[in-house]
Amino acid sequence: MEKDFDQLNYYEMLDIKPDATALEIRGAYNAALQMYQSDSLVSYSFFSQEERSGILAHLEKAYLTLINEKEREIYDNKLMERGIISLPEKGTTAPKGPVNIFDINRQGDNAVMRKNHNAELKIKVSQNQLIKEIISRQQISGADLRDIRNELGVAIEKVHQETKIRLDYLNYIEENKIEKLPAAVFLKGFVKAYLKSLYVEPADEISARYMNSLTRKN
Repeated sequence: MEKDFDQLNYYEMLDIKPDATALEIRGAYNAALQMYQSDSLVSYSFFSQEERSGILAHLEKAYLTLINEKEREIYDNKLMERGIISLPEKGTTAPKGPVNIFDINRQGDNAVMRKNHNAELKIKVSQNQLIKEIISRQQISGADLRDIRNELGVAIEKVHQETKIRLDYLNYIEENKIEKLPAAVFLKGFVKAYLKSLYVEPADEISARYMNSLTRKN
């Protein structure tokens, strides 16, 4: 996998781009917190209390720095001096106001179509024998996730649209390219979101088995 968590810069910790808006920063911070609360399966299974507390402290520091305009400017300047991020090009500065980061078309007809499609997915998952066999396995691989998606007839681009997970990360997960996978702090949440977008449950348990299979390979 990539860097250890404490080696990530603040943008990497929150899995956002250097031009992220305040809304994106808040959303990323809240999503990361959910994975490291005391009742989180991923933190309980893979991190000690001390490690989890350290990660939460890093996340809070990253959030408080990036959400503060002056503090963020100082931090960005340090990253630019080290060549980690580049100066934004003219005309490409991120908008200051709220933006729709979910890229969802909210028209009524599309909402109905989406609801029908989701209902169809649930039925397919409950009736497909191969999917039932895969999710009963003690170890789940990226290839297994790809097989589930293919059985449901869902394009990987659709999963990308639903989850907002980077397309290259989705491909790395399905292709079992362990060396290119993101840090565990993000990976467990990505796999859980992947499964939920396909209505495959229990997403927590299955994603934990996926993470367990990775630890056995390392």
